[in-house]
Amino acid sequence: MTEKTRHEVAAWESRGAYHRIGGHSIFAVDAGPGADERCEPLLVVHGYPTSSFDFAQLVPALAEHRRVVLVDLLGFGLSDKPDTTYTMAGQADVVMGLAAELGLERMALLTHDMGDTVGGELLARHMEGTWPVEITRRVVTNGSIYIAMAHLTAGQQLLLSLPDAVIDEGAAPPADALSASLVATLAPGHGDVDMTPHAALVVRGGGNRLLARTIRYVEERRANERRFTGAIERHPSPLSIVWGPEDPIAVAPMVEELQKARPDAAVSWIEGAGHYPQLEEPTAYLEALERALV
Repeated sequence: MTEKTRHEVAAWESRGAYHRIGGHSIFAVDAGPGADERCEPLLVVHGYPTSSFDFAQLVPALAEHRRVVLVDLLGFGLSDKPDTTYTMAGQADVVMGLAAELGLERMALLTHDMGDTVGGELLARHMEGTWPVEITRRVVTNGSIYIAMAHLTAGQQLLLSLPDAVIDEGAAPPADALSASLVATLAPGHGDVDMTPHAALVVRGGGNRLLARTIRYVEERRANERRFTGAIERHPSPLSIVWGPEDPIAVAPMVEELQKARPDAAVSWIEGAGHYPQLEEPTAYLEALERALV
């Protein structure tokens, strides 16, 4: 890890705190708690295989007028990375536990990638009455909500072909390989985006050895798509879709499919962006979020 990467990771860690949720240490950043109470808090759920750090550069602007809570899911980022089974139900339990600990009873949801699936489970629970909070609105970003349409990368397919077990240390992908694989999901014009700290947070605590386990969410999504995507489609809260159209995995036609189910959804295309529009075109992404959260 370079000194620059070490500094960026340490600076992000210093902004957050560790919470004991479900017997595990869960890292979260709680920014702007004294913000305008007329603006509901924003709860942010990241994707695979990265962490809440994906949104780090946007936090100062997002938290200027509202409380923003970002969580590292179990097995990701700065949270614990135990040798255990990872499920969307378990990740939703983490989010619900953190929300309860922080006293979040009313919130908007911003989800990305795998976080869209976790969000789908949360929305399903909300509609079932097992998560008694108020969800005012939600924003989904670049996630394979229609898994049959997803163009999985060669790396993802390789991980899915491996046993659901901890990878031997010598065989686990190193940080430089992970960084390159993350860059490959960006739009061609954004190959200069530095994904090194994101990869470093994957590797931290042996997270790279868990990738064949944590990626099983893809199989779970296939098996339970109607629950996860059905909740995204049916939840009554206002829906905004903020999407990088050059995403090679969660391809643009997924947005058109979601619009068929939710013609009332507001769509913002982040032109020139791929799978991580919040990193590739942060200004345009932030402007889209501000419109979605009005």
